[in-house]
Amino acid sequence: MRSLRRVWRVRAARAALLVLAAVAVLAVAGGALSPDDPLAQDTANMLHGPGAAHWLGTDYLGRDVLSRLLSGTALSVAGALEAVGAAMALGVLPGLASVWLGRGVEWSALRAVDALMTLPFTVFAIAVVGALGNGMHQAMLALGVLFAPLFFRVTRAAALGLKQAQYVEAAELVGASRWWILRVHIWGKILPTVAVTTAHAIGQALLVVASLTFLGLGVQPPAPTWGGMLAADLGFLAQQPWAPLIPAAVIMITVGALNILADAIRDSGASTELPRDVLASAPADRDESASVARASVQEPRTSRKEQADAAVPVA
Repeated sequence: MRSLRRVWRVRAARAALLVLAAVAVLAVAGGALSPDDPLAQDTANMLHGPGAAHWLGTDYLGRDVLSRLLSGTALSVAGALEAVGAAMALGVLPGLASVWLGRGVEWSALRAVDALMTLPFTVFAIAVVGALGNGMHQAMLALGVLFAPLFFRVTRAAALGLKQAQYVEAAELVGASRWWILRVHIWGKILPTVAVTTAHAIGQALLVVASLTFLGLGVQPPAPTWGGMLAADLGFLAQQPWAPLIPAAVIMITVGALNILADAIRDSGASTELPRDVLASAPADRDESASVARASVQEPRTSRKEQADAAVPVA
């Protein structure tokens, strides 16, 4: 809650949260708010400009653009959230496990992450869709696998420094279990950093989802999506040169709000709550993740005496 209050004090963060709240409402209730059926065709009103009957005009089949935009929000946002959720499940837990479960798990996890980082997003997604079938869940699973190394590296970088912090060592000396230490001392301090990464990742996932639906992958026409609408509008630039700007603007505003929110969380200090002794205790020869942990350290939040006191587990 303290981190949320600090973020809310940032004016840009408040604006970004309002934009994201509006997108969330449209994702949940966009279909109910649509003035017309997004799939209804009206051949007598094809490629009409904005007017009283159709606020954003009609497309090449006479379908209401506003209705399709509102209805397409749910699929576009749900796809991005599904991909990021899968990436967090595949990246955060293995990132913690690579630090706390020994050299064997660490080596295996690092090699798997190195292999995944060499795969191109679009090509891998096309391969998975070709193997498992053209559907939203298949495409988002592929994206989740490719986003997982991002969460793995961020989580591992934060946990590496915290593992040898003095208050963590004190907790181990007094007999605290590994899971108690992870829950009390580790997770709460890496969560803001994971939140920053999540906001950036959702923005990237929205762009990738739009790219895949632009290519016809994941969601099949005539189901409306932001990327699918953009692809359809590009075929009729001579008749409606302004039409692609509508879905493109929605994508840009949403992704921009997510990036602004992530920057606000980072700049507010919510993601830099690692104590100063992490800097001295972070191992220098593990890998580049340790340097990331050192770079994230700023001012201490608690004294060492308070840290030692907090390390004693409840009987």
